[in-house]
Amino acid sequence: MQTAVVDDAARDDARVWTVPNALSFLRLLGVPLFLWLVLGPEKDGWALAVLAASGVTDYLDGYLARRLHQTSRLGEVLDPVADRLYILAVVIGLAIRDIVPWWFAVILPLRDVLLWGLVPILRTRGYSALPVHFLGKAATFNLLYAFPLLLLGDGTGAAASLAKVFGWAFAGWGIGLYWWAGVLYAYQVYKLIKTTDRRVVAHG
Repeated sequence: MQTAVVDDAARDDARVWTVPNALSFLRLLGVPLFLWLVLGPEKDGWALAVLAASGVTDYLDGYLARRLHQTSRLGEVLDPVADRLYILAVVIGLAIRDIVPWWFAVILPLRDVLLWGLVPILRTRGYSALPVHFLGKAATFNLLYAFPLLLLGDGTGAAASLAKVFGWAFAGWGIGLYWWAGVLYAYQVYKLIKTTDRRVVAHG
């Protein structure tokens, strides 16, 4: 009976075609759409709608995964990948439009590049990734509020000025939390190296 329960859990964990995963795939499709809307016809209203849809589906895929008991390994990968691709696409699009400076477009992806460099070290200990820290989620939350406000701030009038002020406020918190979460992640890897033996990989 115990073996059957374990087998069922393993099958559930390996599922691909679930409602939350479908929402994550839709979010990924929105990345190139957002870039085209911002850089091509400059349809900022539609670009904002894509960002809003991304935020809603980001909440829904996690909520439905728990509610419908449809968590999976693929979903655990797709969710943070979609978040990072949206962040990358938005900062590049806004930088090309001169809405944000280029240092802003570099400093966020740079953290992810540095953390990806830790993945081979994790694998020597038998891990492919560490659990997402709540600070990382808080950082993403702030950034996903900052981006549409900064886009709205690319205009004239009191509303645009107000949107730019609040946009940069969210962006400041988002950048700080994003890097803070990265430092904590790196520290977790350091502790893991100190407390876990190197995994021996059998050959042949």
